[in-house]
Amino acid sequence: MMGARILVAEDNLANLELVRYLLSRAGHEVITTADGLAALEEAQRAVPDLIISDLQMPRMDGYQLLARLRGDPALRAVPVIALTAFSMPGDRVKVMQAGFDSYMSKPLVPETFVAQVEAWLPASRRDGERG
Repeated sequence: MMGARILVAEDNLANLELVRYLLSRAGHEVITTADGLAALEEAQRAVPDLIISDLQMPRMDGYQLLARLRGDPALRAVPVIALTAFSMPGDRVKVMQAGFDSYMSKPLVPETFVAQVEAWLPASRRDGERG
């Protein structure tokens, strides 16, 4: 069984390292970037199985990244999960209306994080599932 190729865009280093650690430990290949523009470039270089994106990042935020991904025929079908602190009322609605497949609230809960992510992966890419 192969793990998934998961691209993570997050400008907070502590969060980025936590996500990388949890997903790597679960057997996935994790590509990390600190902003949306770098994430877009990585996705175009090698299409990931899933993208996890913070919303507030320098150079290109999560909403801009999502719009560029959805506009690219090679990338539009890749699931994109938003990472957000949901500091403002109406944030959840805005995230889903923007077209994200799902969202996760920060701070992340390590005990449930991997299962939440793997729910968006093809069955053949989920750790622990043997065909």
